Amino acid sequence: MGRGTLRIYLGAAPGVGKTYAMLSEAHRRVERGTDCVVAFVEHHDRPRTEVMLHGLELLPRRELEYRGTVFTEMDVDAVLERAPAVALVDELAHTNVPGSRNAKRWQDVEELLKAGIDVISTVNIQHLESLGDVVESITGVRQRETVPDEVVRRADQIELVDMSPQALRRRMAHGNIYRPDKMDAALSNYFRPGNLTALRELALLWVADRVDEYLQQYRGEHNIRTTWQARERIVVGLTGGPEGRTLIRRASRMAAKGSGSEILAVYIARSDGLTSASPKELAVQRTLVEDLGGTFHHVIGDDIPAALLEFARGVNATQIVLGSSRRKTWQYIYGPGVGATVARESGPDLDVHIVTHEEVAKGRGLPMARGARLGRARILWGWLVGVVGPVLLAVVLRSMEDAPGLANDVLLFLFLTVAAALLGGVRPALASAAVGSMLLNYWFTPPTHTLTVQDPENLVAIVIFFAVAVAVSSVVDLAARRTHQAARLRAESEILSFLAGSVLRGETALDALLDRVRETFAMESVALLERSSDVEPWSCAGYVGPAPVTRPEDADVDMPVGDNMALALSGRVLPAEDRRVLGAFAAQAAVVLDRQRLVGEAEQARRLAEGNRIRTALLAAVSHDLRTPLASIKAAVSSLRSDDVAWSEEDEAELLEGIEDGADRLDHLVGNLLDMSRLQTGTVTPLIREIDLDEVVPMALGGVPEGSVDLDIPETLPMVAVDPGLLERVVANIVENAVKYNPGQEPVAVAASALGGRVELRVVDRGRGVPDEAKERIFEPFQRYGDAPRGAGVGLGLAVSRGFAEAMGGTLDAEDTPGGGLTMVLTLTAAPGGVRTETELPARATS
Repeated sequence: MGRGTLRIYLGAAPGVGKTYAMLSEAHRRVERGTDCVVAFVEHHDRPRTEVMLHGLELLPRRELEYRGTVFTEMDVDAVLERAPAVALVDELAHTNVPGSRNAKRWQDVEELLKAGIDVISTVNIQHLESLGDVVESITGVRQRETVPDEVVRRADQIELVDMSPQALRRRMAHGNIYRPDKMDAALSNYFRPGNLTALRELALLWVADRVDEYLQQYRGEHNIRTTWQARERIVVGLTGGPEGRTLIRRASRMAAKGSGSEILAVYIARSDGLTSASPKELAVQRTLVEDLGGTFHHVIGDDIPAALLEFARGVNATQIVLGSSRRKTWQYIYGPGVGATVARESGPDLDVHIVTHEEVAKGRGLPMARGARLGRARILWGWLVGVVGPVLLAVVLRSMEDAPGLANDVLLFLFLTVAAALLGGVRPALASAAVGSMLLNYWFTPPTHTLTVQDPENLVAIVIFFAVAVAVSSVVDLAARRTHQAARLRAESEILSFLAGSVLRGETALDALLDRVRETFAMESVALLERSSDVEPWSCAGYVGPAPVTRPEDADVDMPVGDNMALALSGRVLPAEDRRVLGAFAAQAAVVLDRQRLVGEAEQARRLAEGNRIRTALLAAVSHDLRTPLASIKAAVSSLRSDDVAWSEEDEAELLEGIEDGADRLDHLVGNLLDMSRLQTGTVTPLIREIDLDEVVPMALGGVPEGSVDLDIPETLPMVAVDPGLLERVVANIVENAVKYNPGQEPVAVAASALGGRVELRVVDRGRGVPDEAKERIFEPFQRYGDAPRGAGVGLGLAVSRGFAEAMGGTLDAEDTPGGGLTMVLTLTAAPGGVRTETELPARATS
């Protein structure tokens, strides 16, 4: 009996309709006569899902008792005994009750598949084991029930059940997913629009990658070499020349015209390690292509056009971008060139674009082979073995009574020639062959003690010996040099891998990179020098080691980086072959320096933007928030000064109390404004401290009528890191705005909750709400939605609130209230080390 097939319905979140889709598929199969049973399906009291179970055969579940409570799980034995053609098993990531046959439900499914039973199951994207950390960072909830990714990847069919976040929240608001008592908590925490959008993107990307795997597997199984243009993939062929940047930018513009296009830059190096490419230029081009969202690939191949086409077809590319040849006219005698060959052999499935550039026909240069240095000691030993060795061998052979014969003498001298080639290279080997030939002729070839050869056979033997010695020494020398080159290239590749892996990801500071240069090349000091123009003096941007040089001319080695930057090393003079790697280090040092400066400029820009935000909020507060206490003070003073009314002592005391309260509020607000104005000048820092929300929020409700607000702030909430004065103003403005537009049938709800490292304060009203296109506009100064009357204010309250919230490192956003109305969501940062209350999903959110 063969293994059964597994079909999985994958969803982004609970409630998107996975179980419903699975049951619909079961009804279709039953109508076609397929033996299909429900092994385990959880409908969660959802009416529409429960109705779909009618007409399907339900197998009995197994009851298990755990800690005094009875649970039901899928009865694997009952399913195996029934042996249906298809079994429906819901919630693949479910953890079985202790005492079950298997610990996880996906293990139960494996048993059914091994028994030849086809299984249809469901799972949410957040339950995949590899995405646990990602989902927790998005939602603040750690998924305890997970399934290994490989289990889902092995499924024969994966179908995505998709639904937009807005549609899913509407389903939630209509009560189609959770009971009404769980609805508000779910919408406020896990089922927020941002969470659902992120989870939906995760699901779409995961399924897209799986589809790509299916496509590659199918093409491999059927030996399909032609390109299937299911997705635009643009391969850029690089030579390491200066035209590469033009090609990469051209490919990026081509990719931008189609959604989902990919850029793959490839550099093809010859297998012998010889190359005319500039490592510095390749490093710059690699950085450029990665900045543009592409990937860089290094491929080995002696036949450049064939290797390029092989790579393009292997990644299912649709287009190839190449540069016009840099050859001069006479250089075409070597062949038609890479571009022409690729265009001729690409076939109809690959479009080849030849891009012109400034380096066309300027000459490409020829690769230059540079031998590996063997070292003085090895060369000396090679000469000793190659010259002195044959002499000593001749003395030993002459002293022997029983000579081994001319053939054996030739082999012994040939051995010394090979040894000389291994130690010192081809020159000592050639000298060894010449000396050995003379010694063989003088001592061991009749007539001896002369350089003449009497027997022609002996002459042929000596000539063959010399030829074989030369050939063998050349081969051995070449092999030794290639081995040395391979070791060197391996070391260089490790260094370049370090640069690509850490520097390009921004994980290395400039000092750390310069220290790595000093260690790699065994230098005393390394300095990165720069100047603004050719006439300006050099300045040191960074250095490591004692006594760094201040000018490139004073260094033992200097590597220019552009026109006005150089890497200066002191300690020893580097050989020419080391400058290639040094050039890559120099280029990356310049990149790191630019990145550090950009980070600093970005931080400065952020501070300026934050200052502008606070300044705008200050101006708005002056014109908006100061008016109310001033008006109450003026009214009370005018009443006391009036001669038309005789005020009683109680009335005068009440008016004076009103004046005092207004003055206190005014003094408190002016103090906060002055502190924030001094903040703009850099003379003070924000008064951020740890405080409980229930200490601030009740104070902010003093300006609203009693009974108009329903306050719910749990005592178990973690403390928040805020400025209490600013937070009070933010909450007061939001609540007053909500009360103003609330119809009055039920109070405004002010509730707080913790989610991960954040604390949210939600102010919920049941007014007419705000359409999506106006939700951001209501936070702009002097904007009042719906053209509110003049008495409703000047439209600065929400603008002031958002400015203060962002100044404290928080956010303020508007969402729809389920059932109608507007919800203002104030997100604050929980204090470090504060008690964290882990927000759990509702009990039904694990479906």
